[in-house]
Amino acid sequence: MTTSQTPTPATSGQSVLDLPPWARVTEKRAEHIQRVTNLLGAWAATMRLEAKEARAFMDAGLLHDALRDAPENELRAITGDRTSPVGLLHGPAAAITLEQHGETRRDLLDAVRYHTVGHVGWARVGKALYMADFLEPGRKFSRQDRYFLSLQVPTNFDGVYRQVVRMRLEWTVREGNHIFPETVELWNALN
Repeated sequence: MTTSQTPTPATSGQSVLDLPPWARVTEKRAEHIQRVTNLLGAWAATMRLEAKEARAFMDAGLLHDALRDAPENELRAITGDRTSPVGLLHGPAAAITLEQHGETRRDLLDAVRYHTVGHVGWARVGKALYMADFLEPGRKFSRQDRYFLSLQVPTNFDGVYRQVVRMRLEWTVREGNHIFPETVELWNALN
């Protein structure tokens, strides 16, 4: 990890996050990753998850943006995807790279792969990552509402998940951004 905003490979001992050597993150991205991981860890502890699932929560937070600041050509080479917007490639690229390094936890791989668009078949770890990525306290919009929702996750997991999906979809529509098929499928499954 460097103090500049230039994405560089993370190397052993450089980050308190213990990112894998193939990670490409800026210092700002590392701070986001830390906040997401902290939030997931707090939820896992409050929910008293079994060790295996709690570890998956933490790993999802740590790894979801591990390639977020990688160059476009690197992301396209990893995924083989020549058409998707570059902003959607880091999740699939990280999941593919994790698999190449021996990761076999399908729930974790799906969480990382689809964290930007959503996925109807997610296990709890995918849903938690989707919420934490949106609710983490470093984001500047709707701070009080998002903080309130983040406190509710351990006791109203499914209700908050539904609310986060709705809020993310509303924001996408309001901003005039493209709604991806996975997001539509997720929303339709919740209704």
